[in-house]
Amino acid sequence: MNTITLTDCQALDAADPLLELRLLYDLPAGTIYLDGNSLGVMPRTAPARVAEAVTAEWGRDLIQSWNKAGWFALPQKVGDKIARLIGAAPGEVVATDSTSVNLFKVLSAALNIAALDAPGRKVVLSERSNFPTDLYIAEALCKERGYTLRLMDNDGSQPKVLAELAPDVAVLMLTHVNYRTGAMHNMAAITAAAHAAGSLTVWDLAHSAGAVPVDLNGSAADFAVGCGYKYLNGGPGAPAFVWANARHVDRFWQPLSGWWGHAAPFEFTPDYRPAAGIARYQCGTQPILSLKALECGVDTLLAAEPLGGMAALRTKSLALTDLFIALVEQRCAGHGLGLVTPRDHEARGSQVCLSRTDAAGATVGTGAYAIVQALIARGVVGDFRAGDTRHPDILRFGFTPMYLGYEDVWHAADHLLQVLQTAEWQQPRFNQKHAVT
Repeated sequence: MNTITLTDCQALDAADPLLELRLLYDLPAGTIYLDGNSLGVMPRTAPARVAEAVTAEWGRDLIQSWNKAGWFALPQKVGDKIARLIGAAPGEVVATDSTSVNLFKVLSAALNIAALDAPGRKVVLSERSNFPTDLYIAEALCKERGYTLRLMDNDGSQPKVLAELAPDVAVLMLTHVNYRTGAMHNMAAITAAAHAAGSLTVWDLAHSAGAVPVDLNGSAADFAVGCGYKYLNGGPGAPAFVWANARHVDRFWQPLSGWWGHAAPFEFTPDYRPAAGIARYQCGTQPILSLKALECGVDTLLAAEPLGGMAALRTKSLALTDLFIALVEQRCAGHGLGLVTPRDHEARGSQVCLSRTDAAGATVGTGAYAIVQALIARGVVGDFRAGDTRHPDILRFGFTPMYLGYEDVWHAADHLLQVLQTAEWQQPRFNQKHAVT
């Protein structure tokens, strides 16, 4: 492979039709932000839009804004916009609550369906490497319902998942893109196999929505949830979203049957009648200011539609991650880094994860956190994730094609090389762990 130069990367930026999209974001000067898979960058429109909601809609119009400013319909309005990014139809997605709360709702609904359609199946199947909150929610529900949560030690391969689809599996619960490794499942193939085996599917799109093309209806998935503050750029603690396939959505109540999910909430009847469709997956009064910010973030992604939308963003995402992998392997060879993220495009999300290795290439559990901290001090913001026995500690870098350029990638790899060459990461200040890593 030819040596990649800064000039090469600058030429790629000059030819990039998506580069103009970075103007939609308020990027801090001197920062190369590779952590959009954890918290997205603030859209330029967000401060004014939230300020308007505070000063005019809340401050001046007060309670009238539920009708006058459309507050009441905002969860569905934002949900319809998210639907365009995940292969869902209008009226099928609602922006509401958190990913954890929404997972509780849809997994409960899936277990209700399974209890009716396949009462002998008593297992929820997931991966041990799944994001912990998903496992915690599933564990609690399984204990409550008399189910078993079965965890597979999966390396991200599809055959392993398919081999675990035993006759006792009621629900297969997976995260589409693994938060720790960036490995991506084939949603359509796995969903088809699960259905053939008699199981329902619940997909977590936290690291997919706004990052990779998703086609929920085309994949015939059953339920999905996702995050609003990562690639959707909705701000810290932004509302999440929930989707249910039309064939399931009206079959059962969701368990958190609050008044916003009522068919007629302002009739104030003592009995609960669930709203039709996805609206029943709401619970209590919605966080309007946060929804306003989330809408700004989703709008920035929809601005890419005239330029090719998610397909064009995916092409650039793969090019950025390919470039970073190549630069790390060319320039940082011999400095104890190993690739965790799959090389195969079909199996990779929009991030690159590295592990620490020894001279023989075996993974070691030291140094990853300090290297990330040294990079952050230089203005290259990634993050650290505690790993598992296979990859003890991980340096994690998210690549958001909406606001990252190829020159950014070159400089990020160059800073990584300098941190390793100088052993800068060994300084005590970079080895003191913060509460949030």
